[in-house]
Amino acid sequence: LLLLFAVAAGRLVQARLDVDSAAQQAARAASLARTPAAAIAQATQVAQAALAGQSVSCDPAVITPDTGDFTPGGEVTVQVTCTVRLSDLSLLHIPGSETITATFTSPIDTYRGDVIGLGPARPYSADGAA
Repeated sequence: LLLLFAVAAGRLVQARLDVDSAAQQAARAASLARTPAAAIAQATQVAQAALAGQSVSCDPAVITPDTGDFTPGGEVTVQVTCTVRLSDLSLLHIPGSETITATFTSPIDTYRGDVIGLGPARPYSADGAA
């Protein structure tokens, strides 16, 4: 019985590490994008790929990028929420699931241009237009 509790605790610790990593990777990828729309798409894609390549199975995984300060010198924040099922550990009779949330913020380069080599840095509007 003690071994089964260790397995459940191990699953939750591994899930926390995987979700933290996915949020960090997604925020970094979003900070490299050129527009807020591209940042949201990149964050979502990278977080989903990071979670898919790990042992954790999220049901569901919710990725929430925040590009409200998407300007040179600003930052982008990504929150990843993962619901991990515990009910499949049948011998322990642990009901339901555990929700794990991680948030990571990545800075946007102060001196970046709006297009590589084609102009000075400019703030972007929320819809992705320059």
